[in-house]
Amino acid sequence: MPTIHELPTPALLLDLDVLEANLERMARRAEELGVALRPHLKTHKCVEIAQRQRALGAGGVTVSTLPEARAFVAHGFDDVTWAFPLVLSRLDEVRALSTRATLRLVVDSREAVDAVIRLGVPLHIWLKVDCGYHRAGVDPSGELVVTLARAIDTAPTLTFDGILSHSGHAYRGPTRREVLAAAIEERDTMVRCAERLRAAGIAVPAVSVGSTPSMAVIDHLDGVDEARPGNYAFYDHTQVLLGSCAVRDCAVTVLASVVSCQPGGDHGVTDAGALALSKDRGRHDAPQQTMGELFDDYAAGRLQPEARLVSLSQEHGVINAPRPVGSRVRILPNHSCLTVACFDAYDVVRGEQVVDRWLIHRER
Repeated sequence: MPTIHELPTPALLLDLDVLEANLERMARRAEELGVALRPHLKTHKCVEIAQRQRALGAGGVTVSTLPEARAFVAHGFDDVTWAFPLVLSRLDEVRALSTRATLRLVVDSREAVDAVIRLGVPLHIWLKVDCGYHRAGVDPSGELVVTLARAIDTAPTLTFDGILSHSGHAYRGPTRREVLAAAIEERDTMVRCAERLRAAGIAVPAVSVGSTPSMAVIDHLDGVDEARPGNYAFYDHTQVLLGSCAVRDCAVTVLASVVSCQPGGDHGVTDAGALALSKDRGRHDAPQQTMGELFDDYAAGRLQPEARLVSLSQEHGVINAPRPVGSRVRILPNHSCLTVACFDAYDVVRGEQVVDRWLIHRER
């Protein structure tokens, strides 16, 4: 196998030692908090990583798309939560996949509940609750949450799994104090909602929560049954700024080549553009706006203090400092989930040695 210096660029590097440490740390964290870990696979979309998560105790997995669900079911994962509001145009695919594995769907509308009842096949259903993120999910204090929970619970073909949320607003916190406040809000909102449904005579088998930043700071998860973080496998620059991890905990980087730097110019151009890094700008309140940080010393987990990617077009990435043509840079992305989705495979490395190549299942 080659070293990273022999790889064509741009290349997506996955540090196997860092990945395995991250997976083990979150498995311990879930155990300490007394919750089952159902990791979200949308971050890595990779069978080899999911197998490692299962070996560490994950009883089921979470995905964002039906093609992701199919890919992992095809590789022996038989308990899959599709943690996305049900797409009504894909009910035929739901029917087919439900015969091959336990497929758990997420709904938050009367239309979706009616659709799965009409489908007439046995399905597991989570009711999505808004825990403060205000993106999707029913109001935990409104009447609709009771109405939908009862409809699911009494439908002859449906199994009500319970209530599910996502604390995406934990990503907005400028400090760990705000991240903790969002994590507490999610936990307390969901526990109160479960109690309200139970008081209305509806059994709530489980409460499912979680995001990577909230799992990093939450003090306890009493009343919660499972957590579904995903980004923790890799982390990224956003997680570093949130305080969820250190730079050295970031497992995914992009290796790029400098392809242009004009004499007397004040910038260099790399072959890693938006189709390698996405155009996620990271945190708006970051100390410096960046489209990707550059490593000064990868082994030490040290970033360059001044030089960084400052703009991206489709295939070009602009560094705000000159760099020799032909030199290489190792980039820490703002958002590892979106970066991974730009590539077909990981070059898996230990140190500078490439030890394997793992496919990324990013079908739509």
